[in-house]
Amino acid sequence: MLIEAKCLQIPVSRQCYLLGLTRSTYYYEPAEETPMNLALMRIIDEQFTKTPFYGVLRMGEVLRRKGYSVNPKRIRRLMRLMGLEAIYPRKSLSQANDGKKYPYLLRDLTIKRPNQVWASDITYIRMEKGFLYLVVVMDWYSRYVLSWELSNTMDAGFCLDCLDKAFSCAKPEIFNSDQGSQYTSQAFTSQLQKREIAISMDGRGRCFDNIFVERLWRSLKYEEVYLKSYVTGKEAIKGIAEYFKFYNRDRPHQGLNNRTPWEVYQEKEKEELVYRAQ
Repeated sequence: MLIEAKCLQIPVSRQCYLLGLTRSTYYYEPAEETPMNLALMRIIDEQFTKTPFYGVLRMGEVLRRKGYSVNPKRIRRLMRLMGLEAIYPRKSLSQANDGKKYPYLLRDLTIKRPNQVWASDITYIRMEKGFLYLVVVMDWYSRYVLSWELSNTMDAGFCLDCLDKAFSCAKPEIFNSDQGSQYTSQAFTSQLQKREIAISMDGRGRCFDNIFVERLWRSLKYEEVYLKSYVTGKEAIKGIAEYFKFYNRDRPHQGLNNRTPWEVYQEKEKEELVYRAQ
């Protein structure tokens, strides 16, 4: 999305090198969904944002009432493609993916300072003729968005890029995520382990273990994504960048006594530095 194919001064190969991409990544084009599937995915995304406990059958009823007769197999495939999973109790937590699982460390934990806990998650971002995936790393205490990345695939690479950007700001004591393959991969967990960061993971199908990121997705979609129709990746990058700047520095939060995430993150960081100096 950042590469200009028609740039005469810098060839594509050089642009890929400067961005840390292989040329094969740049030229890769995922199979496009049909206009019908994209329309269904838009409806599923909006409904899931409202009711994250809706599974395949309930989502099918929503689509039926809107005039779409879709079988459960198709809905299940689209929800998996979008990275959506309904919240409901499960008999076993051992089949999420092949990576190592870690316990949830935040239950009954008092979070009282920035960089005590970071959280990360991935969401689906719709576009006029396609879709992208967005990952963020957020400071749990202040709700401050430390970093974010967009990608057209759900591989671990863009999550690692987002993590590296966050590490340029600070380092947490605990890192919380879901049990997705991106977060349980050796490439990802090793970056946390070598920095001696405790790894915490939500129970499968329990998105409210990561409640503050879920609230961020709802705010982002209702206040930015659903109000616009991104045509290109550059438009999505620009719109989301502007929103996160607004979210971090201008948007007051009732849960933060009407302060912004940046104000809380910065103030508490200063207090912590003074305390450590003493």
